[in-house]
Amino acid sequence: MTEVVEVKKTQESLQDRLAQVIELLQRQRVVEDLTHRQEGHHQDRVENLVHRQNLVELQRKLDDLHSADVAYILEALPLDERLTVWQLVKAERDGDILLEVSDSVRETLIADMDDHELLAAAKEMDADELADLAPELPRDVVHELMEALDSQQRERVRSALSYDDEQVGALMDFEMVTIREDVSLEVVLRYLRRLKELPGHTDKLFVVDYDGVLKGVLPIKRLLVNDPDKQVSEVMASDPVSFHPDEDAYDAAQAFERYDLISAPVVDKNDKLIGRLTIDEMVDLIREESETEVLNMAGLREEEDIFASVWKSLRNRWAWLAVNLITAFVASRVIGLFEGSIEKLVALAALMPIVAGIGGNSGNQTITMIVRAMALDQVSTGNTSRLMRKELAVGLINGLVWGGVIGVVAYLLYGSWSLGVVMTAAMTLNLLLAALMGVLIPMTLARLGRDPAMGASVMITAMTDSGGFFIFLGLATIFLL
Repeated sequence: MTEVVEVKKTQESLQDRLAQVIELLQRQRVVEDLTHRQEGHHQDRVENLVHRQNLVELQRKLDDLHSADVAYILEALPLDERLTVWQLVKAERDGDILLEVSDSVRETLIADMDDHELLAAAKEMDADELADLAPELPRDVVHELMEALDSQQRERVRSALSYDDEQVGALMDFEMVTIREDVSLEVVLRYLRRLKELPGHTDKLFVVDYDGVLKGVLPIKRLLVNDPDKQVSEVMASDPVSFHPDEDAYDAAQAFERYDLISAPVVDKNDKLIGRLTIDEMVDLIREESETEVLNMAGLREEEDIFASVWKSLRNRWAWLAVNLITAFVASRVIGLFEGSIEKLVALAALMPIVAGIGGNSGNQTITMIVRAMALDQVSTGNTSRLMRKELAVGLINGLVWGGVIGVVAYLLYGSWSLGVVMTAAMTLNLLLAALMGVLIPMTLARLGRDPAMGASVMITAMTDSGGFFIFLGLATIFLL
C-alpha cells in the first residue's frame, strides 16, 4: 500500500510540475505581447529582463526534475513550446532525455540540434544506448561518433546494430561484473570495493572461465550472507536463465516477468558471455509493445506525436480510414438491398443499429482476448478448436440473453411478438458471427506473417456491421413481411 501511495504522489507532483511549466510559458507569451505594444526606448530592455527572469525560473524547475520527467513534459507540449523548453535543458542531460522520449518526439528534438550538440550528447552514452540512437542520427554524425570511440566501444556498437530491433542482441547491455569460480567470496568482496560503482541493476555477478564461457551466476544476496571463506563455485547458481542474441526480445521480456528477473546473461552459441539484459530494457519493451498493439488495433501505422503536423497525422491515419470507408459503403449497400422492407416496417430502421453495435462490441472483446493470448504464446494448433468452441458458446449465451432482453423491449415498443423473436434471433446470430471472426481474423493475420492486431478492430466492426444488417433485415423480410 505504501508503494502505491508513493507512486500516486510522484504522479501528482509531475502533473503539478507540468502545469507550472505551461504557466511560465504562457506568462512569457503574455509579457512579450504587452511589451511589443508599448512604445519607448525602454521597451527592449524591459522585454529582455522579463524574458530572462521567466527563462531562469523555468530552467530552475527543469534542473530539479529527473530526465524521465523532463521527457514526459516535452512530450506533453506543442512543438514551439517543446523546443523552447529543450533549449533550456543542460547539455550534459541531452543524451539521457533523448533516450527517454518517444521516437516521434525524439525526431523533433534531434532536428533542432546541430551536429556538435548531437556528438556531445552521444559521447556520454554507453554502447547499447548509442545503438538505440544511431539509426535516428545524421549519417555524418554517426561516422564521426564511431571514429571517436575506442576499439572496444566501436565493436560493441556494431554488434548491437547488427541485430534487428526485435532481437535480444539489440537490447543487451555490455556493462557487467565478471568473476572466476575458483576464488573465495572474500576476494570477490575486495574486488567489488575497488570498483568506483556497480553497473545499474546489478543483482548478480557473472561467473566465467578464462575463455569467457559462462559457468553460472553469483546473486549478490548469496555473496552477502555466506561465509567469506567459501569458494564462488560452492555458492553460485550453475543453471541461470540465459538468452542468445538472436532470440526474440519479447520472449525474453516474458521470461523476465515469469521468473522475476532483474538481469540475465546473454551468451553466444558457444556459451561465451557477450552481454546481459536488464529489467529496465524489458519494461520499456513491454510498454512499447503494448502501445504498438493499441495503435495497430486502431489501424495506426506508427506511433504519432500528439502535436505532430496535420500532414504527418494524415499520412499516419489515412490508410485504414480508406478501408473503413469501403467497408461502410458495403454495409450501406447491404441496407440498400432491403429498402423495400424498411419502407414497409419503419421499426427495422430504428432497431438494426442495435444488432450491429452489440455485435461490434462483442467482436472487439473476443479479438482483444485472442490477440493478448497470442502475444503470450498461449494459442497453439492444439487448442485452437477448443478456443473456437468456447468463444462460440460465449457468443451464443450472450446472444440469447441480451437478444431476449432487446426482443422484449421491441415487443413493448411495437406490440409485435414476431418482431421480438426476429430481434433475438438476429442478435444471437450476429454475436456468433462476431465470435467466429474475432478468432479467425487475428489468427489469419498471424498466419500471413502480419501483426495479429493490425487493423483488427476495423475489420471486426466491418464484419459485424454488414453481417448484422444482413441477418436482421433478411430475417425480418422472411418472417415479418
